[in-house]
Amino acid sequence: MKGKFIVFEGCEGAGKSTQMRLLSEYLKEKGVAHVVTREPGGGEISEAIRKIILNGKFTEMTDECEALLYAAARVQHLADTVEPALRRGDTVLCDRYIFSSYAYQGYGRGLDMRFLRDINRYAAEHFMPDVTLFLDIPPVRAFERKHGADENDRIEQAGAEFHEKVYRGYLRLAEEYGDAFVAVDCSGTKYETNGNILSILRCRGLIA
Repeated sequence: MKGKFIVFEGCEGAGKSTQMRLLSEYLKEKGVAHVVTREPGGGEISEAIRKIILNGKFTEMTDECEALLYAAARVQHLADTVEPALRRGDTVLCDRYIFSSYAYQGYGRGLDMRFLRDINRYAAEHFMPDVTLFLDIPPVRAFERKHGADENDRIEQAGAEFHEKVYRGYLRLAEEYGDAFVAVDCSGTKYETNGNILSILRCRGLIA
């Protein structure tokens, strides 16, 4: 692939959308062709799956079904959006990817990590990001930033204990994957966090 694949991860309310917007603005100023996308979503079919996953009415959805829906949306998203952009040589900025499945369905829901790696094998073998940026902020503080959980979002309504497990899972993934998964200090302002991100990406040769 000719393009660069940059993924943003973090707990609900960590500021991924804000940091992606700031990075997108930077890339526009530099004249860098890029695509901003998200998971689940990023295409007509994947967005339809997203509505099913997050629908607050589907409280009886099994954890396995949830994980499989995420994996299905991911494969379609790669075909519709990510792969074409990378082939053009564009930079792809993606809100969540494989590590969300590991953190949320693995550490959060308690599903077997081997099962999660198996159903995400296609994505992992063919489209691993150049870097995954983990916006490191505990869920309690993150929810304070966004003024509580969205009552219509099934994942956000999973409870404080679940989101704490997800956060601890992210920290373990950072240890496991090393340089491929970078924790970003989010203790400062959004502009300070953006500065940290730009520094990381410059050091890796992913931006000028």
